[in-house]
Amino acid sequence: MKYRTLGKSGIKVSEIGFGAWTIGLDWWGKKIDDDEAIRMLKRAYDLGINFYETADMYGKGKSERLMAQAFKDMRNEVIYSTKWGYDMYGAEQIGHSELPQKHDPEFLQFALGKSLERLQTDYVDVYSLHNPKMAAIRNDALFAALDDLVAKGTIKSHGAALGPAIGWKDEGLEAIKNRNITCLQTVYNILEQDPGRDFMREADRHDVGIIVRVPDASGLLTGKVTADTKFDKNDHRSFRKQEFIVEAMQKIENMKPIAKEKGWSITELAIKFILSQKKISVVLPTMISIEEIEMFASISDGKYLSASEAASVEQMYEKNFYVQPIASSNNK
Repeated sequence: MKYRTLGKSGIKVSEIGFGAWTIGLDWWGKKIDDDEAIRMLKRAYDLGINFYETADMYGKGKSERLMAQAFKDMRNEVIYSTKWGYDMYGAEQIGHSELPQKHDPEFLQFALGKSLERLQTDYVDVYSLHNPKMAAIRNDALFAALDDLVAKGTIKSHGAALGPAIGWKDEGLEAIKNRNITCLQTVYNILEQDPGRDFMREADRHDVGIIVRVPDASGLLTGKVTADTKFDKNDHRSFRKQEFIVEAMQKIENMKPIAKEKGWSITELAIKFILSQKKISVVLPTMISIEEIEMFASISDGKYLSASEAASVEQMYEKNFYVQPIASSNNK
């Protein structure tokens, strides 16, 4: 396992992180019981993964509690990154519907206190706004309170985790440019490189680390999803339109010569392409088994694309990987 620095925080993080939403929710086609979840967390640690990313609302605190249980008496050996801002205490979530947000200083203190209790710790390494809208990013009092918590040591750093349909490019750039964030979490993969490329350019100027989620394009780049895949209504990937999936499969076919030349699978190409970007600090693959943890951890080996090779992949992306787009009003 290789390690990088998380932006201006100075925190050393594993290139592959553990996204703990899969152990708190059953939104990925598999319900993971508590014993298996703890085995997964511990195996990830054994493989060198030290970065554990979650949110208070994942299973109403379940993933935070499981992390605390798995890493009891190991607090200084792991990096806890959690998120806040949804009022899971005053509203009930139905399906994948969005809960009311409360990104304000008062709720910040309340939500942090609850997360600290569940994580059984007196500090959080990374504390991020969860899917913030522009009003939250521009709230001076809120970010003053976050900076004060850093000064007190209650949190080591803070960031923003963006939600594509909620707050996206403008919110991310505003946070990088005008807020003292350590990191920005966003969707970024070989098939969906924007607005990640804009974020990386700006992050380089402000020493902000990029945390990548959905690096496998919801399973398309691991072979789990094909044009024939049918998602259960509870599966988070059900938002993917059929046109996007069909077109993506054609793009993947056009990537295979690149992977073959390097001696990699498409999954390895997908993750190594991301790790070729210097401003990316952590990649969060969706992992629902020990076998997947072992596979993704093995990809962090320092052998990635050269700058020119990565640039050629970006050029292919700009040309839609030479695939004629399928007509649709919304192909994602």
